[in-house]
Amino acid sequence: MKAFSVSIANYSVRFECESEKPVLNPGKRFSRFLSSSRLPDIIIKVTPGKYMLPATSVKVFDAPYVEEINGSRMKKSDNFWSIHKHDQDLFIKTSLPFSNSGGDAILRFSLSDRNWQLWIDRPGEEADPLEYPLDGLILYYLSAIKGDILIHASGVSIAEKGFLFSGISGKGKSTMARLWKEAGAKVINDDRLIIGNTKQGFRIFNTPVYDYEEPAEAPVNKIFLISHGSVNVMKQLSGARAVSSLMSNCIQHSWNKDLIEKLMDSASDVCRSVPVYDLAFRPDNSVIEEILNND
Repeated sequence: MKAFSVSIANYSVRFECESEKPVLNPGKRFSRFLSSSRLPDIIIKVTPGKYMLPATSVKVFDAPYVEEINGSRMKKSDNFWSIHKHDQDLFIKTSLPFSNSGGDAILRFSLSDRNWQLWIDRPGEEADPLEYPLDGLILYYLSAIKGDILIHASGVSIAEKGFLFSGISGKGKSTMARLWKEAGAKVINDDRLIIGNTKQGFRIFNTPVYDYEEPAEAPVNKIFLISHGSVNVMKQLSGARAVSSLMSNCIQHSWNKDLIEKLMDSASDVCRSVPVYDLAFRPDNSVIEEILNND
């Protein structure tokens, strides 16, 4: 393809390549998120080859390559992706670790301009402009610009209500999703969600993690910050504690003061509208009964 659009949450992103190569080929994760939207939130021009960052650019943030193995996070490399600033231009420089033939990419993006540019330097005639970690980075900055929240969480929908369960790796997000699925609930996602402020109130949206995943969304009626326990213990949080606890599980890049303040404002709005609970739970159906009986 020379161009394609994807719609994720309430966002539309269009990718365009003006040269003959590479052919744009989004991965299977995005096959059911393709859209024909004519009014994208951002347009990303894709260019093959290497782009050299300006010599006077300054690195303002970097992230190591961390891999989750059997529930534990292990650092594989110090060099993964980084953010650079040059005058008013912002750049993300990243390797593409899941690419069969290696390669790297640089994304020039903006917090105000809807026209971005992506250089992909890798062998071959095809390129996936949403290849990991580009997908998450693009979604993060788009959600930050929109005032939404990208969060490590699982979400479920049952009887027209939605529940969000958030926690760091190993706290039970996938376990919670499995328990609710076995109880007949619809799983929105078990890894990464967007909390969006819509005309219908706050809603949760899935982001493509698995092959052939379908778009899904639900209202968010309660938020639970989870951990494993021997018994089910649920305690409602309020005020600054609710906001700070929620923010601790949000995906955030702390190099920009305005983005931090915007996230804090968004988290505060969510916590004023949606009850937030600290929840230690037993990994069985009793936690579902506990939540539904207290709903």
